[in-house]
Formats: sequence, structure tokens, C-alpha cells
Amino acid sequence: MSGFTGTLNPQQREAATHIHGPLLILAGAGTGKTRVITARIAHMVNEGIEPKHILAVTFTNKAANEMRERVKGMVRDGLGKKIGVGTFHAFCAKLLREFAEHVGYKKNFVIYSQSEQESLMKQVLKTLLSSDESMDANVMLSRISKAKNDGNSLGNPEESTEGAIMERYQGEMRARNVMDFDDLLLLGVQLLENTAEVRLQVQSRHRFVMVDEFQDTNSLQMRMLKALVPPPFNVCVVGDDDQSIYGWRGAEITNITQFENFFPNPHVVKLEENYRSTTPILHTANSLIKNNAGRRPKSLWCRAEKGDNVKLIVTADEKEEADMVTKEVEATHYRDKREWEDFAVLFRTNDQSRVLEQAFRQRRIPYRVVGARSFFDRREVKDIVAYLKVFANPHSDIDLLRIINVPARGITPSIAELARERSMEKHHSVWVALCDPDWQRQVPEKARVAVRGFVSLVTKYNAAATAEGTKLSEMGEMLLKETEYLAWLKKGAKTPEDTVRWETGVNEMLKSLAAYDEKNQRDGLTGYLDEICLDDEREDKDDIEKKKGVCLITMHASKGLEFPIVYLPGLEQGILPHRRSYEEGRVDEERRLFYVGITRAKQRLTISYTRNRVKWGQKQTSLPSPFLKELDRKFVEEMDYSRHMNETVTQEENTNFFSGLRAMLAES
Repeated sequence: MSGFTGTLNPQQREAATHIHGPLLILAGAGTGKTRVITARIAHMVNEGIEPKHILAVTFTNKAANEMRERVKGMVRDGLGKKIGVGTFHAFCAKLLREFAEHVGYKKNFVIYSQSEQESLMKQVLKTLLSSDESMDANVMLSRISKAKNDGNSLGNPEESTEGAIMERYQGEMRARNVMDFDDLLLLGVQLLENTAEVRLQVQSRHRFVMVDEFQDTNSLQMRMLKALVPPPFNVCVVGDDDQSIYGWRGAEITNITQFENFFPNPHVVKLEENYRSTTPILHTANSLIKNNAGRRPKSLWCRAEKGDNVKLIVTADEKEEADMVTKEVEATHYRDKREWEDFAVLFRTNDQSRVLEQAFRQRRIPYRVVGARSFFDRREVKDIVAYLKVFANPHSDIDLLRIINVPARGITPSIAELARERSMEKHHSVWVALCDPDWQRQVPEKARVAVRGFVSLVTKYNAAATAEGTKLSEMGEMLLKETEYLAWLKKGAKTPEDTVRWETGVNEMLKSLAAYDEKNQRDGLTGYLDEICLDDEREDKDDIEKKKGVCLITMHASKGLEFPIVYLPGLEQGILPHRRSYEEGRVDEERRLFYVGITRAKQRLTISYTRNRVKWGQKQTSLPSPFLKELDRKFVEEMDYSRHMNETVTQEENTNFFSGLRAMLAES
């Protein structure tokens, strides 16, 4: 038995050392899943399997990076670097870069971000809808996204408006040689399913496949897995059907609950020993989740018998609830010398956070709301990225139109519009129009000079970007110098803070190019652009580590995280379970979401609900969540907060209060 599997418990060891044939690892919350996956990869390499034949697929870049680092540390002689680790989307992007022509694309395709998709969709809607018709671009995009992931169309383009919009949108994407996130998966799957020689080549390259967070896979990802893994089905999937909370995003829980239907006679290992929480927390979580039908039975347990009881508190309304949470956080912080970062408040809906934030501000308690504005949403970063995308693919109209006059170079909006009209009339890109001498002759001389200058700038950098050995950081610096971008930006600054923020953004961008140069010599500019476009973990979870204070976070975003002390406010009918879940038949998924919330807590857990809550400006009576009835009360302490506050303060509470106060005064 190798050193790293020796430290595992019997079930973990069984999972890590079972290599051949289909394997399903049911990894309950906090059961050491990542440790098992990395130990399994290290064990495979030690058993003589070549690292280049191992592929590990995860859902987030953060998980992929974490796994890559851990594996590197465990596998001898630097072999860890050769193991393929990445997200589904990153894997497909790499595949399509290699075999793009098989799906009718050129290899230098660009991946569109959400905002770029939106701009394109607005153009499509403008073209196809009459002046008295209107349609929301985002709603349309999410319908198209769902159709692609389900493998459907939106109807016959001849008969259905939505079908015609989808056809035009996809046609425009192809014409510009761009893809969106869903295309990466869809075209990746089509490539493997329809092109036998590519499929065989990819299968012989990735002979052992592992998938993490398997409960979050959708039907398209399942198709990809089946195309990737031929008999004898050397596939290992790791997940927990009890933590499947993304059904609304297309995740198919049946992929894990009916795994046998996809890969015959799998070996199943359950990881149930929890290393995160206390017995009271786990007992309460188990009593809830067993009410879900069709789940694979498992029961979390831990070695430590003791622990604080779970608190279940009723308050008068959401203000009192927020007051209770913040008072308790403050008292515990001073009394128990707890860091602010030890506390987390998890809520089901975003509109719950406002009242909580106000209460934290009133008490001057530092807090962080997860999911703040992303670095890549900043204006200066978007500008530089648009330049880079144009250098990689000049036919990307949205990026080109963003920077055509940034910094101002005499190509006015009306000239840009003329080029766009020409491109639509001739069915080619704006870039082709700008390069066309016939079109150039139609614009005033001053603008013509400016257009030619812009064309030669893009041509020069396009050549540099596609040349081997180009350092992206040097190219970025040269571009900024040549265009005098920062000086132009500063001219428009309203405050000194603007200038500092823009300088920081530009410098961070150059740093990110330099870091990419250092770690990746092969994939050049398209590799860098793929990385930042595919970086779906840019914000949320990364923000958590960077910011200080109590964490305010949605239950969905909290998956995969843990905190010593957790509060779950708003356990009311209509909030959790959400009222929509009744109409959509998703009450089981809401129960799983509550379970995820409970199992984030390491040491203490407080669940609360209100008697009244303001909804749509009206005070309304709240009903406790039906899930509360399902909790076994063995380790649950119930309390009526309003009554408790009105009763005479007991000696013990006085003592607690004054010791907390003394600690607070001693700190100040």
C-alpha cells in the first residue's frame, strides 16, 4: 500500500485503489472527496499508468487548479504536470482548437462572453422583429442555451419566430467564427459522436477518465462522457445526489441515481465518515435528507460525539431576525475571540441580504457579500481584452466595434455604423468592410486615413499574435504605448480615484499576461483568451478568500465551502422551499439545498424563521418551512426570540454580556 493511501479510511482507500471498470464514489458532504481523488490519481501513476492517459474533469477552474496543485505534490518526478485536469468547457475548447475544421470552424475561433452574446442577440432581434414587436435579449439567450443543452431546436425557422432567431443567431456566430459557452459543449459532443477517427484518437489519449461533482452534470455532459469512454469503461465519477442543487440549470440528477443505465455493473463506494461537522449537525442533516425519494441511501457520521446543539429560533420579523444574527455574531466574536471570517450567513434569495447588510452596518461589523463585480467586468480590462480578441480573430465584430475608436482615432460612430451596414449588406464581417478599398473610397478622407491606420495596427498585431514565441506581456505593453490608451483614459477621469483604479486595472491585466507567458509557452494568445473566458470562478469563491469579514452568501454559492459558525435565516414556506418549486415540482431540490446549507457548518448552526415578513411592501404572516417538521429534535434547541428578549435578563446572560463588553473595551 502506497504512503498516500495509507492515511485514508477503509472506504476512501477502497475508492482510491479501485482503478479498472466503472466506479461510482458517493462522497457525502465533508468526507474528504478531494483527498480521495488526488490519492487515486497518484495511485494510478504509481501502478504504472502513464499520466498523459489520465483525464480529470471538474466543474470549476478553482477545483481544477486545486486538484492540479495537489496532484503535482503527490506524484513523483514532476509527472503530475502531464495529467489532463480541467473543466468540461476547457476540455472541449482544447479539443475544438485541435479539430475545429470537423465542425465547420476555423481554429482561431473566439469564445463570446455573456455581454458579447447579448450585444449580438440585440442586433439579431433588431433585424428580425418588426418595430412593434419586442423581446428581451437575455430571455432569448437563456431559451437558446436550454435548447442547446437539451439537444433541441426552438422550432422550424420558417414557422416559428424563436426558431428563426436561434437559426440567425447561430448563423451570425459561425460567420464571425465565434462560439458561446454552450457551443463548446455541443460542438465538442458532436465532434466525438459523429467523427469516428477523432473519437478513436481522443479515446486512446484519455484512457482513464474521472469526473468530479458528477451530480451537476447535464444530459450533454453525459453524452460527452459516453463518447469519451469505450469498453471496458475505465470511468470514475465522484458526487453526491444529496447535493444536487442545479436542476434549474439543466443538471440531471438521474446521471448519478441511475448511473448503472449508462455504464454497466459499476463498483459503488460510499464515503460517509464526515471530517467537517459535529454529531448534532450531522444527525439533523440526515433526518432531513432521508425524506427525499429515489436517493441513494447514505448517512453521515463523525467520530466526535460532542458538540453544541443546533439552535432553531423564531423571531417577530426579518428586522428582529437580522438583529438576532448580528447581536449573536458580535457577542461570540468578543466572548470567544472568534475571527469575523469564522461566521457565515447563508440565504435562499438575494433579497434577504438587504436587511442583514443594514444590521451589520449598524453594528459596524465587517462583512463581505460574495459575488461582487468581477475584475473582467471593468471597463479598462474589457477594452484590452477586446483588443486581444481582435488580434486573435479580426472578424469578431462586437470586439472590433468596441475598440474601433478607443482611444479616439477619428473613426466616429457614424463611420463605424457605415462599416457595419456594409458588412450586413455583403454578409461578411466589419473587418472585411474596413479593409475593402471600394468602401474606404466612400468615406471622407480624414476618416479614410484613420481607418487605414487602424487596419494596419490590427494587421501588425495579428501577425505578432499568431507568430511563435511572442511574449503576450510585451505585446500588451507595446500596444498600450502605441495607442497611448492610459493617457486617453486619464483625460476622462472625474476623480483621482478613477485614475488610480484604471492604472491598477491596466497593470493587473499586464501582470495576468506575464503570468500566462511564464506558465504556458505553447498555446499563445488563443490559449490565454480561452483561459480568461472559461474562468467561471473569476469571482464568487475567489472573493471569499480575498475579502475580510462575516460572509453573506447565497446557499447555492456556498456549496463546496465550510465555516465554523453558520446562520440559516428565512426558513419559511415560500422562501425555502421557494414558492416556484411547488409549481415546477422541485421541492426535493429545495430540501437538498437546505441540506447543503446545514452541512456547511463545522461547529455551530443556527436556523431561524419569522412570524411576519414584508413582501411586496406589505407586512404578511409567514408560515414556518415544512422542512422544519422533518428535523429530528434530538439535538435541536428551540427558542422564541421575542419572548426571550422581553423576559428578565438572567444572571448568566448578564455575566456573558458583561464579559463580552469587557473584552470589547479591552480591544478598543
